Order: sequence, then C-alpha cells, then structure tokens
Amino acid sequence: MENRHTAVSFELFPPKTEKGMEKLKLTVNQLKQLQPEYFSVTYGAGGSTQERTFATVDWLREQGIDTAPHLSCIGADKDEIREILERYRRQDIHRIVALRGDLPSGSGLGGLGELNYANELVRFIRENFADHFHIEVAAYPEFHPQAENARADLDNFARKVRSGANGAITQYFYNPDAYWRFLDDCQARGIDIPVTPGIMPITNYSSLARFSDACGAEIPRWIRKRLEAWGDDLESIRDFGTEVVSRLCTQLLEGGAPGLHFYTMNQSGSVLNICKNLGIHAPAP
Repeated sequence: MENRHTAVSFELFPPKTEKGMEKLKLTVNQLKQLQPEYFSVTYGAGGSTQERTFATVDWLREQGIDTAPHLSCIGADKDEIREILERYRRQDIHRIVALRGDLPSGSGLGGLGELNYANELVRFIRENFADHFHIEVAAYPEFHPQAENARADLDNFARKVRSGANGAITQYFYNPDAYWRFLDDCQARGIDIPVTPGIMPITNYSSLARFSDACGAEIPRWIRKRLEAWGDDLESIRDFGTEVVSRLCTQLLEGGAPGLHFYTMNQSGSVLNICKNLGIHAPAP
C-alpha cells in the first residue's frame, strides 16, 4: 500500500513501576516517529493510581507531545474534577477523553459522586471551560456490556454528543460491519461528530479473550478458532493478528473512517508493523 496521510493516535496506560516507565518512554519514542495526532493516557481515580496518570502526562508534555488525558467522573466531586482540569489547562492541554469510569465492584450509581454519567462530565467541562478542551467520548459499536439494550446505548451516546462532545473513540472491534451500522444509526439520529475506530492489536490470545469477554467486544469465531489452535505459539499469533488487524484497518480507512486510535498496551511492535502495512511511515529525514 502506498504511503498515505492517516490520522493516528495511541493510548497508553500509566506504568506501576520505574521499569515500566522506562519501557513506556521507549514505546513513545518509537511511536512518535509516526507523527500521531496525540497520545492518550488512561485514568485511575484517586490515590497513587491517579498520581501515576499525572506523572505520565507530565512526562509527555515535557517532551512537547500532544497529550489527551482520560478523565472519569464516577465517585469524584466537582471540585476535584475542576482542579484536575485546571491542572491540564495550565499544561496547555487541549484534548480530554471524558468517561464515566468503571463502577466499584458490587455498587450501583447512587451516592458515588456528584457526576455519575459521562454526559454529565461533558456538560460540566463545557460549563466551566467553554471550548478550551476538545472532548472525545467513548462509543460502542457492539454496545456497552451494561447497556439495557441497543436502543438505550445509542440514547446514552446521543446524550454525550448533545452535551458537547467533539468526537468519539470506539471500543475495539474486529467486525467492520458493526462500525458501519453504528455510523448509520448515528446518522439517523442526526449525530455527525467524527467517530474514530479503536484498534486493538492481537498479540496474546488468552489475555485478549479474557478482556473481550469482560468489555463486550466480540472476537469472531473464525478468528477465535485460529488463535486457539496456536496455543502458546506467540509468534504465529502475532503474525496472524498483524495480518487480520491490518486488513481491518484498510477496510475502515477505505470506507471513510476519520483515523485510527490504537490501544497499544504500552507496546510498539505490533502497532508499528500494522502501520507499516498501511503505508504509515516516519517521514524521511
């Protein structure tokens, strides 16, 4: 495939150890050669987890890298969220990924915080920071696992858009028809913000299957059965995964997707191979 200009972005998670941070820095230095629009950083609410998010964001900004911190609202009060957003504004950060966040185990929504849904967080950001932040929200082409039904999930997405979201990033998927149908449903509701596909490289079958079962992302049977057959042969799994995901990305881009957002898991190898297959290269010196 010939070289093309494709908008890409990469998700990172905050490392728990100094060794993990060094690995993240190496990953970022490799991936930034592809000139991504930004790196996003996942968010841990409260305590040391939140501090690790801040440390990762701080390092990225020190390198002059455009950064989009995740911000979840479940269990937080408005003053805390306002303080975090002020911190990011001082760092000249202009993009936020606004999320509800995971519910604490065994809890419902009642009494967890002042903002319990992502649309409430989006509205709060707009009311307090006007248009300073470009706000990305989550979208679920195969529907959120906690949604009552497909219609309710689309209603939830529409509320986030009406509250002021600029764009959306999807949960990962391997069936492009789910993405196209989701866009059709959005168009029918008058939703016209860019919806960027989230892309999960395939590098380890057992962890992918476990995570997919938890988050509601479907691994098509033909992919699952092939991955099962390789057992612990990680090299074959990675080669097959690179082929499958590269083909998926090609279909999405040729169909008009606005870009690709890679869930890197703080690793660069598979992402670099997929981007190479797509003709996305570092510019020549």
